[in-house]
Amino acid sequence: MPILVILACSSLFACVKDTDFDQAESIALTPVVELDLIYFNLKASDFFDSVTSTPRLTLRDTTELPFLDDNFAQEGLVKADFLFEFTNSIPRRFDVDFQFLNESNVETYSTATVVAQGSSQNIQTTEFTQTVEGNDVTQLTKASKVVVTVMIPSSNENLEGELNLKSKTTYFLEL
Repeated sequence: MPILVILACSSLFACVKDTDFDQAESIALTPVVELDLIYFNLKASDFFDSVTSTPRLTLRDTTELPFLDDNFAQEGLVKADFLFEFTNSIPRRFDVDFQFLNESNVETYSTATVVAQGSSQNIQTTEFTQTVEGNDVTQLTKASKVVVTVMIPSSNENLEGELNLKSKTTYFLEL
């Protein structure tokens, strides 16, 4: 019983002394969140319309981003790092554009890269990183979707290989 009294008394005085509760207001949480962003697997035949025997020099795909344009992201996002990794076994180079659009399909942010030409014997890996900070973060958080446009300079029915993309985004938040 005397041990319980000593422990109770020491816990009342030891933890409270010299504690500055005003510092609680200056605490900032800085979570880092990594998410997969977009991916695709395109075959060389996707760049040629066999019915009309004409090349398709541009392919587009749209991915919804419902989390970017909400209040949480708009108020807390400090920086975003995008990593795009392409593997290319098609003997062509590619221009790839990423357009971030709002609900009205107005561009709020964009970036682009070039993918190195590959071959079936020499698959090329192209990594592209993009860091978004400052005023660009504000523009990015207005987006609700991303449109990826892949452009090939020429194509024909004999073209072979694949173009693959996998990507992730690291979001740096401050709460």
